[in-house]
Amino acid sequence: MSGARSILTGPLAELPDPLEIEPISCAFDLAVTPPGSKSETNRAIVLAALASGTTVLRGALTEADDSVVAIEAVRTLGAKVDVDRSTLRIEGVGGRWKCPAEGVTVDLKNAGTATRFLSAAAMLAPGPVTITGNERMQQRPIGELADALHQLGATIEWHGTEGCPPLTIIPPSGGVPRGVELAFESPESSQFISALLMLGPWVSGGITVRITGRVTSSPYLSMTLDLLDRVGASVKATDDLRMLRVSPESSSGLDGFELEIEPDASGATYFWTAASIVPGAKSTVLGLDARAIQGDARYAGLLERMGALVELSPTGESAWTSVTGPVALRPILADLSPMPDTAMSLAVAACFANGTSVLRGLGTLRVKETDRIEAIRNELIKLGVTVDVGVQGDDETITITPPEGGIDCAQDSSPVEFETYDDHRMAMSLALVGLVRPNVYIRDPGCVAKTYPTFWKQLADLYPD
Repeated sequence: MSGARSILTGPLAELPDPLEIEPISCAFDLAVTPPGSKSETNRAIVLAALASGTTVLRGALTEADDSVVAIEAVRTLGAKVDVDRSTLRIEGVGGRWKCPAEGVTVDLKNAGTATRFLSAAAMLAPGPVTITGNERMQQRPIGELADALHQLGATIEWHGTEGCPPLTIIPPSGGVPRGVELAFESPESSQFISALLMLGPWVSGGITVRITGRVTSSPYLSMTLDLLDRVGASVKATDDLRMLRVSPESSSGLDGFELEIEPDASGATYFWTAASIVPGAKSTVLGLDARAIQGDARYAGLLERMGALVELSPTGESAWTSVTGPVALRPILADLSPMPDTAMSLAVAACFANGTSVLRGLGTLRVKETDRIEAIRNELIKLGVTVDVGVQGDDETITITPPEGGIDCAQDSSPVEFETYDDHRMAMSLALVGLVRPNVYIRDPGCVAKTYPTFWKQLADLYPD
């Protein structure tokens, strides 16, 4: 076993910090299956916990920090959850949380998705629910969602910075009123809209949302609507996703269901990108193709525009998507508003292109686990890459220009130590640089546990035995 493989396959808690990423010695041909989709798993956990009867989720993300937090939260609220590797068996509460009427506190750490979804789901509790999290979560905005819950009859109490957790949601004593239409201009996060729509199966008359401006991260809304439809809710939406309505099909809300969770498409982007920056290398991600409900599964098409060879599974076969790296990558102009979680992966690919790339639609990156726009700039300039933010007055756009002659990949290139800001996606994307450039180190490699605890072990498969 190579030195790189030996280090990367060790226990996550025992990885060196900083962790050196050794360059790949030859083109690889890898088939990989990422763990279950975080986005789909967390939506399914909340819906299953509120449903009547027993739900079985297969292929779920169960060992990552975000999912562990979500599972513990719905247990606190009264659902029963059994975990057997990647299978969850959840006994739901029948549309009414079984927690103390005098109030309960749910600590969701740094799990943004679970924080938004369970803040809305608190409307179905018998008493106050306090939602809190870690220091970074207490800086992430949730006021727009809280305002909508107030329109639905909730009383909101803030315990720190108004508009950010911790907050207490006190549900209306008479239940959510019928016929309320919630209007948003350009929602700050699609998760606010998804959280509200996921209430729909348990609200008499359903939940209606109207968006008058920009639809933020529309593929994630489509994922929510698709999942609600599959598990038995009544779903109606206009093609442009500006009018959305979810209501119960029956008086029971949702019955327990069985669901296969897709592999995580955001996680797949790291392996597709790894192949794109190593000429002749090939990464095949199993379980994902253009039929996937996750918008990030379309990321490979961006690499194809940069010159990579992309192959998709034929219709009727098990899903897969492969990317093969070209001799040289072309720069790209890309609007990432439909798939913002892919921005760090594409930024790394752009560092190895032969010109300036322009990445647009990055507004939501400011309020993720860290300010990812500033983090991208701070770290990529260590490679001699020029990163300009706020192109032509648009603070949601960045340009990435590699140094003249390309990034220095000589064996004696100066060491580069990347900060990761306790952000799993920064760690995983920046590690890809080390596959090509020597002397690259990743700080706090254990932060990948948030969504992808097996990332380093799977990255080790790129190296020869």
